[in-house]
Amino acid sequence: MLSKNVIIGQSGGPTAVINASLAGVYTAARSAGVAHIYGMKNGIEGLLAGRILDLGAVLDSEETVNLLRHTPSSFLGSCRYRLPELETGEDTYRRLFAQLETLGIDAFFYIGGNDSMDTIHKLYQYGRRIGSPIRFVGVPKSIDNDLPGTDHTPGYGSAAKFIATVTKEVICDATVYDTKNLTVLEIMGRDAGWLTGASALAKGEDCDGPDLICLPEVPFDLEDFLARVEQKQKTKKALVVAVSEGIRTAAGGYVCELAGSEKRKDVFGHRMLSGTAQFLAAVAGERLGCKSRGIELNTPQRCAAHLLSAVDEQEAFEVGKGAFAIAQAGRTGEMATLLRRSDEPYVCSVSAVPVVSVANGEQCVPKEYIAPDGYGVNERFLAYARPLIQGEVACLFQNGLPRTLKRR
Repeated sequence: MLSKNVIIGQSGGPTAVINASLAGVYTAARSAGVAHIYGMKNGIEGLLAGRILDLGAVLDSEETVNLLRHTPSSFLGSCRYRLPELETGEDTYRRLFAQLETLGIDAFFYIGGNDSMDTIHKLYQYGRRIGSPIRFVGVPKSIDNDLPGTDHTPGYGSAAKFIATVTKEVICDATVYDTKNLTVLEIMGRDAGWLTGASALAKGEDCDGPDLICLPEVPFDLEDFLARVEQKQKTKKALVVAVSEGIRTAAGGYVCELAGSEKRKDVFGHRMLSGTAQFLAAVAGERLGCKSRGIELNTPQRCAAHLLSAVDEQEAFEVGKGAFAIAQAGRTGEMATLLRRSDEPYVCSVSAVPVVSVANGEQCVPKEYIAPDGYGVNERFLAYARPLIQGEVACLFQNGLPRTLKRR
């Protein structure tokens, strides 16, 4: 049992439901009678600087907790901070554990993706080395859906719902003129194409869906792409294609680099990508002699809380509660996960895996989910993704706009 205090942080890129997981941990801790529930402002970096929030003073009613669940982005703020290796950064770990001891922390929860699970794993390792009783538990989040060890990640379902919706609306707009034109949608996804594949969900009795889908799992050939666009325009003038920002050539170079974009990296060494849609639209327009447009969906993919998936929001909350249950049971060094038991009817439960199996790992779209020609996804992908976008969440509106809980 947890007898003292707990602390929660959020890290990495936000999602539309990351705060539902925060609400889940908080609600479970409050129900268990935890004395103080603290939040780190801007993740581990904020903890090092002593920026702490008493969540009990902010989430002082069911109304504010409910509002938090429907507020996009990271309420506690985020960071992209890489903890040093244990062998070379012991001073950093001493400072962190001193902070935790001062606050009387029993359990530490970190809501994040691959790199955040690396943080949990390092803290767990150091804690075990010094004999600390603090329990370290990870809470998954990622719109990219690229964490191993879990059927899917909270945040993906709502982002997929947004992408499928926007794709459908763009297709409606792009087909109004009787002229040859090409619209290229650039969707987030450095190495994993789960989000771009979700554009295929737009297809139905009222929509043809995207004409081509390019995933980072499939090597991209510019000449083949242009030939396919040209061939399709012989029977269908207006085309809409969806491409991942991280599509690469067979040689391994990002397509956006063909446009000569500046090569920038974040603190974790990840290449910062953009410009793929604009490049492909420009080349296609020039080579094929058609009107073309590139649209980069960018951050709305991860913060469109007005279009939450009810399944995603509820699962994010339950995963937060599940993470607390892991610590309450005396376990540490684990990440809460989602375990799918059935597609029809859709049934999913909360489970757990050792965080070492998740940290810095990556789960890409499997080959058996990709169309034989490499330019789309198949029914297995759709059967996997469709349950995750189901249901709508009623927003709380004020003066015609959704209400949110303001960060402190």
